[in-house]
Amino acid sequence: MTILDEIVAHKRLELAEYKHSLPVEVLKDSEWYLRPGLSLATRLKGSDTGIIAEFKRRSPSKGFINERADVRQVVAGYEAYGASGISVLADSWFFAGGYTYVQQARQVLRNTPLLFKEFVIDPYQVHLAKASGADAVLLIASILDAAASRELACLAHELGLEVLYELYEPDELARIPEEADMVGVNNRDLRTFRVDVDRALGILRQVGDRHVKVAESGLSQVQTVRRLRAEGVRGFLMGEHFMSHARPAQALGQFIQQLHEE
Repeated sequence: MTILDEIVAHKRLELAEYKHSLPVEVLKDSEWYLRPGLSLATRLKGSDTGIIAEFKRRSPSKGFINERADVRQVVAGYEAYGASGISVLADSWFFAGGYTYVQQARQVLRNTPLLFKEFVIDPYQVHLAKASGADAVLLIASILDAAASRELACLAHELGLEVLYELYEPDELARIPEEADMVGVNNRDLRTFRVDVDRALGILRQVGDRHVKVAESGLSQVQTVRRLRAEGVRGFLMGEHFMSHARPAQALGQFIQQLHEE
């Protein structure tokens, strides 16, 4: 069993508890459920950096990255330093995140799109993303078949959420739902946790121009982001590189400053 298999198996057990303690009817009472969403796709298209800065306390492969980081402080700093979007891990067991962290992020963010970063396998999680104040939700092709991907993407749009559809294998290109607003390729194999930017770029080149292209995970070099931007990639999901610093927001600011330098 791979780590991805373990995550999905645990997610099914976790969802049973969530549905019992927080049914959809309760989620619909959230102060954010009817809130108009911000467009992450539009923000990435108009950005000269495209950085989606992530709040990520822990990784299954490396353990805690920044155990004591405060989500409100970090994401407010990300926004102040010019992040195009912000991602918050909603998985608690493997990544030490949680949907409550997404809520806390929404409380302090003013005008930055927020991505619900989770292993979504059930419509309930799309409702949870909306109720938590997210603007976009991640769908991962490797844990969803084509029918489930489209069902979840349609529900996301019904609720006013955008969809970032994540690929890893080339044959997953055929499963991209029409409703996907952004298509990302994970540079890190979630089964082995190896990083291969060139392999991801080869897949992104096959994604049509109708979708905003996003490179995800394992990014740390300014030169790599510049190279990917030259290839038409407009979004860069980065968490570990910033979160490994004592002051993640300042690390983002330095990275953006370097991107702007000749």
